Amino acid sequence: AFYVCFSGVSGDEFSVLRSPQSVVFRDGSWPIPGERIPDVAALSMGFSVEEDLSWPGLAVGDLFHRPRATVLVTVKGMDKLALPVKGVSYPIENAVPFSLDSVANAIHTLFSEETPVVLQLAPSEERVYMVGKANSVFEDLSVTLRQLRNRLFQDNSILGSLPLNSLSRNNEVDLLFLSELQVLHDIASLLSRHKHLAKDHSPDLYSLELSGLEEVGKRYGEDSQQFKDAAQILVDSLQKFADEMFNLYSGNAVVEVVAVKAFNSPNIRKTRSILQSSQSEPDNPYNLAYPYNYNYSVIFNIILWMMIGLALAVIVISYNLWNMDPGYDSIIYRMTNQKIRMD
Repeated sequence: AFYVCFSGVSGDEFSVLRSPQSVVFRDGSWPIPGERIPDVAALSMGFSVEEDLSWPGLAVGDLFHRPRATVLVTVKGMDKLALPVKGVSYPIENAVPFSLDSVANAIHTLFSEETPVVLQLAPSEERVYMVGKANSVFEDLSVTLRQLRNRLFQDNSILGSLPLNSLSRNNEVDLLFLSELQVLHDIASLLSRHKHLAKDHSPDLYSLELSGLEEVGKRYGEDSQQFKDAAQILVDSLQKFADEMFNLYSGNAVVEVVAVKAFNSPNIRKTRSILQSSQSEPDNPYNLAYPYNYNYSVIFNIILWMMIGLALAVIVISYNLWNMDPGYDSIIYRMTNQKIRMD
């Protein structure tokens, strides 16, 4: 199955747009704790969690058919999106920041030899992390603010087909909002060129964070026509993106949406404005995460046991030298004694 979660800062609704028969979400208004949303994704994929989840919204489902992809899109700046009625929605209790790192670690542990697709991206903050086959599939994906802006003005961008209404091509905030929608379009487009990756047995993970709508609200106000148009454009783009990804994974996907307007946690990580200039390290201009090398465990074991062997060899040699009888064991002393006797 496949998941698309949209979560944001002060919003309080968790919606499931699409899901296969193997993953069952019950109709009801049970509130879901914000910090347990990653556990819902993990359990729906068949992974275990450290703490039992007693939330009744997720049923057991088919244990022998698990989702092949999870996509979590975090949408900031709106507590509720006008999503289609056919989905299932739940209120969020205590909307706090969360990530799918635990799900990514579970995938790495269980499917390390198959190198599944893992993509975690926050376009407006220039944060990107790609592991496994994602490096080859999404190598052309725009990830920096400059790349995003240039991508919008190419011939095959969404500007040619998207109704902008009150939004402007000349406003930076509007362009950054539209660039996030361009990322959604490009992810589905690039994956469609590698459809075989959506049909393998290893589960894939997509974690996306969108802040453009929040910035539009700050710039024009939430009662402005620009904000209303942006919200409608976002809903349409999310629905299209969910349908495309759902179809690419042959219906074995769950699409979830989390709409949050403001995080409640006081320990929220510090993030810069999407209009702020990049201040990444010179040797890491894109703020890329360290790529995990799957030969790490092999190299670690070779070095570890080699050091243990050398340490044992030093101990044994030192012990034998300490307890050696010079007159009997040493050839130097035996030759010296013979020479003295001959003299």
